Amino acid sequence: MIILVLNCGSSSIKYQVIEMNDEQNSLLAKGLIEKIGFEKSIITHRPTGKDKAEFDNGIQDHTDGIDFIIKMITDPKIGVIKSLDELSAVGHRVAHGGEYFDKSTLITPDAIEKIESCKELAPLHVPANLKGIIAISKLLPEIPQVATFDTSFHLTMPAKAYMYGLPYKFYRENKIRRYGFHGTSHKFVAQKGAELAGIDFENSKIITCHVGSGGSIAAILNGKSVDTSMGFTPVEGIMMGTRSGDIDAGIINYMHGSLNMKMEEIWNVLNKESGVLGLSEVSSDMRDVSAAKDAGNKQAELAIDAYYYRVKKYVGAYAAAMGGVDLVVFTGGVGENKKDMRHAVCENMEWMGLDFDAEKNDTIMGEDAIITKPGSKVKAVVICTNEELVIATDTYNLVK
Repeated sequence: MIILVLNCGSSSIKYQVIEMNDEQNSLLAKGLIEKIGFEKSIITHRPTGKDKAEFDNGIQDHTDGIDFIIKMITDPKIGVIKSLDELSAVGHRVAHGGEYFDKSTLITPDAIEKIESCKELAPLHVPANLKGIIAISKLLPEIPQVATFDTSFHLTMPAKAYMYGLPYKFYRENKIRRYGFHGTSHKFVAQKGAELAGIDFENSKIITCHVGSGGSIAAILNGKSVDTSMGFTPVEGIMMGTRSGDIDAGIINYMHGSLNMKMEEIWNVLNKESGVLGLSEVSSDMRDVSAAKDAGNKQAELAIDAYYYRVKKYVGAYAAAMGGVDLVVFTGGVGENKKDMRHAVCENMEWMGLDFDAEKNDTIMGEDAIITKPGSKVKAVVICTNEELVIATDTYNLVK
């Protein structure tokens, strides 16, 4: 079964074409369209066994973008299938499923209606996800589609973890609660990390650190998520590339009342102008901020230190919440590629049984590996996430 996986952002589409069967899977192609709606979009297509193709066509909207993806994957030179008849299904990443979806689902009119109702919970993500679903419905109306939700894995959290200290009516009437995100990634890397470390996933205490431009930490007890740092929206938790992470709610009142800022302005600051970008005043990209730190920029150094500190603080908190930990997993663009971040989090953690191997850690970039010493009671690993493979697997199992 050949499956197209789509991950639609507000102005981007990530995609993979994966051939699935009961025994194995094969990546046929992957790519990315950026700057949708701009005069020149950036398109990168990587077919397995063929040269990379790059384009700068103007992609007007998501329908236009998906149409272009279909043309690329069926192109005689750079394509990986001869015709759309070979395509069996399309799997979509959907950021928010509310309390409706505790697992992936076939997309039906009822499912679309429920996803629509979650738009206000993730206004930057769900509308873009829906655009991908609607575009496929127009371009390939007969093909089955599946939605995999960032929030599903975290629906196993107990009420004591997901409820806020607000009047209960806000949950009862408005469903205000912690939902958590990156669930597809957290589950994938926890399972793969446990396998690498020789730990029983179903009988373990695992902390997963998905750290990138957006980031979240999750506590996974016996294979189930019991807490996570992101909350009602993806703004809560650790400091991120442009998001503030945890702040005193009184700051919002102060910004609105004393600084005369509109709520829309405040929301924009918290989402797009804060975090590493806001503190460093350099960039939201850790590569740029690290270069600035190396050049002596003290604000860049502060931003990095604050960013790493918050990850470490959550690891300690979740170890306490679960009564210990067997495995700490690092993933995401920063988690997989920034050795100094892993070093900052893992150093001086012998008190909880983690004997960090700094020399091994310094050799690891973008590969799966154990970064603790052989006798370490608590193991730490780096795992490269692959959310698209999880989506493809769920799509395969539902459509099959």
